[in-house]
Amino acid sequence: MYKQNAILSVVNLDFYITFMCMVGVLIVGRYIISKSRFLRDYNIPEPVIGGIVVAVLILCIYQFGHIEFKFDSSLRDPLMLAFFSSIGLSADFASLRKGGKMFCVFLVAVVGLLALQNIIGVSVASAMGVNPLIGMLGGSITMSGGHGTGAAWAEAFRNKYHLNATLEVAMACATFGLIMGGIIGGPVARFLIKHYKLKTPGIKQDSTTGEMFEMPAKERLITPISFVESLALIALCLLFGNLLSDWAKLMLPTFNLPTFVYCLFVGVLLRNVLSALRIHQVFDREMSVLGNVSLSLFLAFAMMTLNLWELVALALPIVMILGAQVVVMVVYAICITFRFCGKDYDAAVLAAGHCGFGLGATPTAMVNMQAVTSHYGLSHTAFIIVPLVGAFFLDLINALVIQGSLWILSLF
Repeated sequence: MYKQNAILSVVNLDFYITFMCMVGVLIVGRYIISKSRFLRDYNIPEPVIGGIVVAVLILCIYQFGHIEFKFDSSLRDPLMLAFFSSIGLSADFASLRKGGKMFCVFLVAVVGLLALQNIIGVSVASAMGVNPLIGMLGGSITMSGGHGTGAAWAEAFRNKYHLNATLEVAMACATFGLIMGGIIGGPVARFLIKHYKLKTPGIKQDSTTGEMFEMPAKERLITPISFVESLALIALCLLFGNLLSDWAKLMLPTFNLPTFVYCLFVGVLLRNVLSALRIHQVFDREMSVLGNVSLSLFLAFAMMTLNLWELVALALPIVMILGAQVVVMVVYAICITFRFCGKDYDAAVLAAGHCGFGLGATPTAMVNMQAVTSHYGLSHTAFIIVPLVGAFFLDLINALVIQGSLWILSLF
């Protein structure tokens, strides 16, 4: 044990201080971006900038003051689940028809990246003399799967293959991916728009044409009664989504799906049943408010609680794997996602979203696209396709790709 670890002090922060810090992260991020033309031009999301500043500050206190902060995490999961519930409640079956051919093309591009990420992870790990399973943890498990999928598979690898430090590796990889996914999305879209001189719709449009989550800054009129109704729908999604997740874990212990997938599924089901039976019409603009607030606060918490010292402590092979994944994600978004999706403004926004959940998480993808569209104008197609693929189909397909990759590895 190092001396500095022996004198490490832990400061536990309660719910109220944690909540204040989450809001503070958003304010700090907005202020910094307002003062930096570079950050505005490259569409870096506010929670990412504010969160990195706070995370670096916490890292300095940890390294030089030997103090570690423990934030209250009671809001983290409900905020994430509320966001995905709002996505489900805003999606009717007509959304698939609206996505049309582009939905299928983008889904194929996503599947291709999942397989490529595992190939890269295993190849780099093997070339550097590391267990290929470590490369799997640096592949689609954490890059596209995020922290939840990474934690689930890390536990499985530890129990089945008796690997050490799988959880630490998975969390560090997912953390790195979350940071880079939020950083590269905006610049990739800006490069595509400038390089190909794409025609953008512009931000001065009729406010009534905005789709869900496309323009979170515009004014939305709500009433106390309608707000309670929308909140009740999200509460139902959280309740039955968690119950369904617990039941699935009990009945299908080998089938790992994050809880948010079940909440999203309940939201989609609830929205369409209520609409078909003409019982209640979901107030989309109000659901957008609830979803965007949940999204911003969740990302603020995720970013400010990053243990950056875990990234500093990563072994060279893991750093090489992660570096390769970032480079491939940028190249893939530009050369595959953008080109196959039409080489237009919608394709550029889709590429930014793909960077978000291809390295981090679907909330990061949504923030990336919000940052781009707030600067260049709306993209209805992107905001229909990315939530459906990233929040619903991605984890289902990724589970199959991971299982297939492990089967192939077992043959060698």
